[in-house]
Amino acid sequence: MTKVVIVGGGTAGWMTAAALSRLVPSGVSVTLVESEKIGTVGVGEATIPSLLDFNRMLGIDEDAFVRATGATFKLGIEFRDWTRPGDSYLHPFGTHGRDVDGVSFHQLWLRQAALGNPDPGPIGDYCLSAVAARRGRFTRPSANPQSVLSSLFYAFHFDAALYARFLRDLSERSGVVRIEGRVVAVDQDAETGFIEAVRLEDDRRVDGELFVDCSGFRSLLLGEALDVPFTSWKHWLPCDRAWAVQSAREGILTPYTRATADTAGWRWRIPLQHRVGNGYVYSSAHIDDDDARQALLAGLEGQALGEPRQLHFEAGRRDRLWDRNCVAIGLSGGFLEPLESTSIHLIQSGIARLMSLFPDLGFSLTEIDEYNRVMLREYDQVRDFIILHYHANKRSGSQFWDQCRTMSIPASLSAKLALWLGKARVFREQGELFTPDGWIAVLLGQGVRPTSIDPLAATLPPGESARFMAHVRDMIDKTATAMPTHEAFIAEHCASMMGQPV
Repeated sequence: MTKVVIVGGGTAGWMTAAALSRLVPSGVSVTLVESEKIGTVGVGEATIPSLLDFNRMLGIDEDAFVRATGATFKLGIEFRDWTRPGDSYLHPFGTHGRDVDGVSFHQLWLRQAALGNPDPGPIGDYCLSAVAARRGRFTRPSANPQSVLSSLFYAFHFDAALYARFLRDLSERSGVVRIEGRVVAVDQDAETGFIEAVRLEDDRRVDGELFVDCSGFRSLLLGEALDVPFTSWKHWLPCDRAWAVQSAREGILTPYTRATADTAGWRWRIPLQHRVGNGYVYSSAHIDDDDARQALLAGLEGQALGEPRQLHFEAGRRDRLWDRNCVAIGLSGGFLEPLESTSIHLIQSGIARLMSLFPDLGFSLTEIDEYNRVMLREYDQVRDFIILHYHANKRSGSQFWDQCRTMSIPASLSAKLALWLGKARVFREQGELFTPDGWIAVLLGQGVRPTSIDPLAATLPPGESARFMAHVRDMIDKTATAMPTHEAFIAEHCASMMGQPV
């Protein structure tokens, strides 16, 4: 393998370029083809903790990255009105409490909540990320596993366009060649269908051996040229449009994303140092475009910094993400709405698995099949977690939410719910992205209560369990109180020149 060609820039393209330029052997050229005439989606500005591993793999200084992208820190996602209007809960990063004698902490909490004396309070009181988020505080975790601060997990909110620019600079310094131009044709081998080159509108030809499709929703290589089918999940995830707009920053910088349920979908709020990202993801079958636009604008906390931009999409994925000598990364391979901030993670995951199965010119079918097996499974697992939010709602008087609550769900999600409803059991299977703590936060946050608990939890003395839980809550409370505010931490370590409120 000597020639890799990436078609498309944006976050997916430049994350791929940065990783390949850092990790592939010398002698392998990396070329990225993109056109400034073609815009990028660029609204996915919230991430999950796995991005820290990607940035560290590239040797990126975190403070420099935060300054360059106008980033803030993220400790979780607040869900407003998802259970019922007026209700809210937090899906925090990190763990709840600590297991005792092989019994999961949430089992102790459920038993104590059932006993009611003393009242254990919300389960979020036992997660440092949740308590710190509610109080607007942040610091980096401790490396000492004995410290409560070691249980803090975090991610980022950032300007996606600035992140792509940051990675482009890094990639080009590492030898990636960028070609400006619009791809208008794909040359394929007449017998095998392998891609040989892409042709640009001025008739330039860019040839390669491995092609990475980062062309977005169009899926220029995998979808159009190689004709890999697309499987729709619209029957489970009916939202198919979004309005997005930036607004002026007002008030304090909250260290969490907000997702607020609305008439026919949900609205996001993502605070950056220099502005706030906002959007309304909705089902066009349940609300008019103009009404959705007005609902978005009416919910802004600051002045809109431009006209809202509309996006059209369909939830689902390609039946294969690697076909012949082409790998799809990002939207060209599939789309899941950004409810749990998984878009950039799925880019990162695709890149990591490509590196672990980096091909030679033989393009082993065994390795290609393994890539597809693992990546398709991950898309399916993320899909189930997102469906859970919609399905487990108790809102009334809305056709959209009634449909989501009563619809049939994937068998894999049904099995997970049955296990939870029986004895509150949640297991992480086959490298699943979301941890049991994540599932527990959403299930309890949306009022999905089990009928019983693990019998082993009942064997632990209630008095001792209650004292242990009170100790855990007290330690978390004291640790969060000692942390600096989110804004103070940014001001001291990584304030952007853009970071003044408008």
